[in-house]
Amino acid sequence: MNKERNTILLVDDIPANIKILVGTLRESYQLIVATNGPDALKAVHEKKPDLILLDVMMPDMDGYEVCKRLKEDENFVDIPVIFVTAMNEEKDETRGFLLGAVDYIIKPVNPVIVKARVQTHIALRVAQRELQKHRDELEEMVLERTRELRETQIEITNRLVQAAEYHDHQTSRHITRMAHYCVILGRAHGAKEHELTLLFHASAMHDIGKLGISDAILHKKGTLTPDEFEEMKRHTLIGADLLYGADNELMNMAHLIALTHHEKWDGTGFPLGLKGEEIPFFGRIAALCDVFDALSSKRPYKEAWPLEEARKVIVEQKGIHFDPYVVELFLDNYAKVEEVFERVK
Repeated sequence: MNKERNTILLVDDIPANIKILVGTLRESYQLIVATNGPDALKAVHEKKPDLILLDVMMPDMDGYEVCKRLKEDENFVDIPVIFVTAMNEEKDETRGFLLGAVDYIIKPVNPVIVKARVQTHIALRVAQRELQKHRDELEEMVLERTRELRETQIEITNRLVQAAEYHDHQTSRHITRMAHYCVILGRAHGAKEHELTLLFHASAMHDIGKLGISDAILHKKGTLTPDEFEEMKRHTLIGADLLYGADNELMNMAHLIALTHHEKWDGTGFPLGLKGEEIPFFGRIAALCDVFDALSSKRPYKEAWPLEEARKVIVEQKGIHFDPYVVELFLDNYAKVEEVFERVK
């Protein structure tokens, strides 16, 4: 099988010059000919040659203008251009190089020099293509490996959440609803899709620290004593400790949410007593979504509240328990929240 030949565009308004170049290069390359600037640009768009030999002095549109237009187009900026000109003044060569040309050949052309220059730049062009292909392959390998790692992280996350569910007797529906609520508010805020994916999985781990709380406290049907409540509050610190130190975005976000989802806007929350914007933004979102779903869900110590009653509490706690801005996001997107509640029961 014959190796595919590289394509060279020859541009010159004088037929004799074209004839010389054709005779010099026809055995080694596939050739395209244009006798003016507009036809040259058209040929580049249609054929995208591997290299262009471009006459400088042409009527209407000279070689400099042709080169300038090509280099302004991202589709053709990488095509090497060699100027062919009778001018050999330094200022003319400088102008060509500034426009993006890679070389000059002086008329009358020497076939040996033409062949050598063309061969050199074609070889460079082929090498650049191979290098770019190699880079693309490496990038795809990195992306694939990143996808695999992310899937592994998410799988580990799901297993941790399942473990917490077994211990706390929470339903997966509660965790799923809360995660969806967080994404609704995060998207309304303008978070990127990548961040929303992280938020979905990270918020699902908000109560992972309950693995360290005794069953007697978790499953108590009556009101917790002050000592029991202090013990229950430790789940935020336990969860933060469990999730701390992993060098990836998902675990970092999960750590912050586990630590801060019981902080309050007015500073009366736990475990750190953070106030206002001291609380990480996604922690503020998780705080509201967790309370709303807790109120509207059945728990060992209470029956589920009607949605409207739960919504009323969120409004009443605006600026007290919850960030006013997050409350507005919640109210503006309440129909979507209701839709999730009805779908995930």
